[in-house]
Amino acid sequence: MKDKITIKGAREHNLKNVDLELPRNKMICFTGLSGSGKSSLAFDTIFAEGQRRYIESLSAYARQFLGQMQKPDVDEIEGLSPAISIDQKAHSRNPRSTVATVTEIYDYLRVLYARIGEAFCPTCGKSIAKLTIDEMVDGVISRVRADKPKKGVVAIMAPVIRGRKGEYYQLLYDLYNSGFARVRIDGKMHDLSKKIELSRYKKHTIEVVIDQLSYAMFEGRVKKDDRQRLSEALESAVDYGKDSALVVFPDKTEQIFSTKFSCVDCGFAFPEIEPRLFSFNSPYGACQGCDGIGTVELFSDEVCKVCDGDRLRKESLSVKIGGMNIAEFVGGSVKKATEFIQSVTLSERQLEIASMALKEVENRLTFMLDVGLHYLTLDRRAGTLSGGEAQRIRLASQIGSRLVGALYVLDEPTIGLHQRDNEKLINTLHELRDLGNTIIVVEHDEDTIRASDMMVEIGPDAGAYGGEIVCAGAVPEIFQNKKSKTAAYLRGDMKIEVPKERRKIGRDRLKIVGAKEHNLKNIDVEIPLRRFVCVTGVSGSGKSTLIHDILFKTIAKRLNKRKTKPGKHKAIMGIEYIDKMILMDQSAIGRTSRSNPATYTGAWGPIRELFTATEEARFRGYKPGRFSFNVPGGRCENCEGHGEIAIEMHFLPTVYVECDVCQGKRFNRETLEVKWNEKTIWDVLALTIEEAKDFFKDVPQVFVKLKTLNEVGLGYLKLGQSATTLSGGEAQRVKLASELAKRQTGRTLYILDEPTTGLHFEDIGKLMEILHKLVDKGNSVLVIEHNLDVIKTADWIIDLGPEGGDEGGTIIAEGTPEDVARRSTLSYTGKYLAPYLK
Repeated sequence: MKDKITIKGAREHNLKNVDLELPRNKMICFTGLSGSGKSSLAFDTIFAEGQRRYIESLSAYARQFLGQMQKPDVDEIEGLSPAISIDQKAHSRNPRSTVATVTEIYDYLRVLYARIGEAFCPTCGKSIAKLTIDEMVDGVISRVRADKPKKGVVAIMAPVIRGRKGEYYQLLYDLYNSGFARVRIDGKMHDLSKKIELSRYKKHTIEVVIDQLSYAMFEGRVKKDDRQRLSEALESAVDYGKDSALVVFPDKTEQIFSTKFSCVDCGFAFPEIEPRLFSFNSPYGACQGCDGIGTVELFSDEVCKVCDGDRLRKESLSVKIGGMNIAEFVGGSVKKATEFIQSVTLSERQLEIASMALKEVENRLTFMLDVGLHYLTLDRRAGTLSGGEAQRIRLASQIGSRLVGALYVLDEPTIGLHQRDNEKLINTLHELRDLGNTIIVVEHDEDTIRASDMMVEIGPDAGAYGGEIVCAGAVPEIFQNKKSKTAAYLRGDMKIEVPKERRKIGRDRLKIVGAKEHNLKNIDVEIPLRRFVCVTGVSGSGKSTLIHDILFKTIAKRLNKRKTKPGKHKAIMGIEYIDKMILMDQSAIGRTSRSNPATYTGAWGPIRELFTATEEARFRGYKPGRFSFNVPGGRCENCEGHGEIAIEMHFLPTVYVECDVCQGKRFNRETLEVKWNEKTIWDVLALTIEEAKDFFKDVPQVFVKLKTLNEVGLGYLKLGQSATTLSGGEAQRVKLASELAKRQTGRTLYILDEPTTGLHFEDIGKLMEILHKLVDKGNSVLVIEHNLDVIKTADWIIDLGPEGGDEGGTIIAEGTPEDVARRSTLSYTGKYLAPYLK
């Protein structure tokens, strides 16, 4: 096998015929300005080709299901391994998907609880053991005598079908031929000698009558022959009823006796205890009140009243290991689950049965601890995870697979991670490398770059001005390279300056009183207004709960009349000091390819008006709708203005191919004949934002919007670039630019969650200038952030902790960056911030 990966002539997207050699079995960091071409080289070229070659190596039979993958625009790649991509878009939005299911921990837990779990009666709480036939006989006799009926019969039945659809002609016919005379179907008795018609679309319960014993048999001392008859009837019922016998007593009450699990005292019988009993995705185990969702509706926050959010039926929750049921296990944090697994006392027989499954659960939990996810609860919905959290969960799972000789490509794994936890993540990446794998990390984090074996900087700038290899070499020698902007920041030659003078804190402030949602410990928090405020703390310390779940939802409910349910708190004071609030998170600016930076910022309307006002358009009678790809008229109807055709692959991801009518230009031939300043409407969409800014410099209503997009570092994006292709950080900056272009009121609260995601040091500097301009105009900027270059420029810091999860949720330090740095013995943020202030 070659000891290096050789790339020749890479031209994907903005890459300019790039040649590059990468060592195998090393950790390599790709860095550079946002939009410089890092992802194009790492994901769209190297990973895509590695994946394509692996699929091509499979049999023709396998390939017909996987489809034909398009070859990246590259001349040649040598020494490539099968590639695995771990990006930030891999987590499921399905409400049934949780941290435990994504990591496969839940699969092993289901096996553990089915094999070594101790069953307890959900009715009386007593431990349940399997019953022998003799124990069943004694149970029936004692029950009849306790009821003391004056007359009647004891019916012994076998439950052969339980709540399943079907006509069951053959089953009923076989029962008749076996000598049985009567069956009870859905609670009604039927004679087997007569025709019985059942709906095939309805669920049925069928119980065959084995024997009917008169009450007189149970009076006085039960005769030996009568006891034998009862025993044989129960044995036959258990045989036909798949380990269960149904007994109907003279008073019409019923009781199930089972050779599996049945309560002798109150008669409660378990269904068969098997792994699917603990699956909330199976009708066998799911709570019937919510169908295993845990909430009253699919995406609701209101907890199911039947299972109290545990998702499972009462029988499932009555099986325990070490006194804990499966819902209680996954309801705890990764840290608590690890402690429980390591301390639970099991018998030798239980250990013999469960050792392998226990080891798999413990390994996965340990990996999650190692990548700083100790605070996550295992029942947390996967859709609520940040991109960084989802990526680190997948990374932990990959280490568990112990693959050797693979190529891993990661996209900013440090997102959402405090500096305190960076070392754990880096150690995990090194472990993956040391197994014999090659790691390519697209990253801006200083710790990760320094811990890499090699650094490759792509640039020198973004978009059309990027796509070249600025420098590539071994760390730390590459840090002396004079062409590298990254190296200049790492050396300290270039840096984001600490403000010479911080804004003084005024009287106007928001005050949150008694915040106690999730892990918040009933805290009071004051947020100065018309200042730049950073909320900091280790991952899971309560930052998002405080700002998103309490502050944002409360203000949105009061100012914007939104129907939101804020997190638990007593009051929020000072809302009268603001008249508008804008949340700039990293959610997409649109869910379809029709949405793009031009449409989102409102620049597209004036552009269409310009084309409508041309002499050619007026001569043809074209209206603004003619230049819209959202409505019929001017768009290409073959692709309905998308520029591409979606081909459904059934159980495989949908494949998109360029429209063969418009060649991806989205408009029909007649529309494209109209030009403004020598460009068609499609030519305009294909311009980068920086090019479009100059092109529309004499059109103020377009120029101002494009200028702000360029100022937030998005000049490399195309005007018509699909919203679905933008990263979370890019989407957030599009929203920021859209707000900046509007007339400022000076009383707006801006809330941003990690705005530095995907940004190079150079881009962070530009972003800080813009955010501080907003504050200078009288607005309030509140940022949740881990990046120390941002934190050091703040007017005020609120640091939560000291740890994540249950050990977080308190205020560790607050004040200016200098105040927080002085509390470095208590505050992890202060400890890492101090060197940045010198």
